Amino acid sequence: MHIHYLSHVPFEQLGAMEAWFRRRGMPISHSLLFQGDSLPDPEDIDVLVVMGGPMGADDDHVHDWMAAEKALIKACIGAGKKVLGVCLGAQLIARVLGADVTANEHKEVGWFPVYPTTAGKDDSIGKLFSPQAHVLHWHGDTFAIPKGAVHLLESKGCSHQAFRYGDHVLALQFHLELEADSAAALCDACPNDLAEGEWVEDRDSLLGDEQRFEDAHHLLGRVLTAFLGKQP
Repeated sequence: MHIHYLSHVPFEQLGAMEAWFRRRGMPISHSLLFQGDSLPDPEDIDVLVVMGGPMGADDDHVHDWMAAEKALIKACIGAGKKVLGVCLGAQLIARVLGADVTANEHKEVGWFPVYPTTAGKDDSIGKLFSPQAHVLHWHGDTFAIPKGAVHLLESKGCSHQAFRYGDHVLALQFHLELEADSAAALCDACPNDLAEGEWVEDRDSLLGDEQRFEDAHHLLGRVLTAFLGKQP
């Protein structure tokens, strides 16, 4: 199972997903869009992972690679490839599927619980978060749920946290993959996002509990297993 991931900024890579893929012998390739890397042919990959970033999902006029990236996501979804989006990646999937991406009422940065929706409680992925799971958020925008998708998760600060489209597309607004060092790099790169707010933790609180990261990585493994199937 060939994994290809799209990275928009140096400080948002696969994180803990990389070790999970490598332990299962899955080849990994990437397009570092901030360096001008080319995009793959959908026929050459099995799984497309679209990572996060501080830009908006409609910033095609700012980033000359974004239109082509959206076209790739659309092609992979149409071809039945597995497509996983994280944060901005989830928003890009939503846009490709015809849903709006807008500013959320609250900026959400830090460790806050997500809860399965009514539909999510009966879903193979949504139920993994029952009754609640503390996850790391870092976003100011939110996506609408695309037509035909299943709304899986919500939080008190943002009602649209995850959706599944068919069995081959999964969008997560939050981060299960971030490791402590990459979260620190994100704090360094985007310090203004840590301004005081109802759903914003300060840097020390966000980075101070290593067990939170370990728990998130354990949950990540369960999510990847449910989404991709058990691998040798």
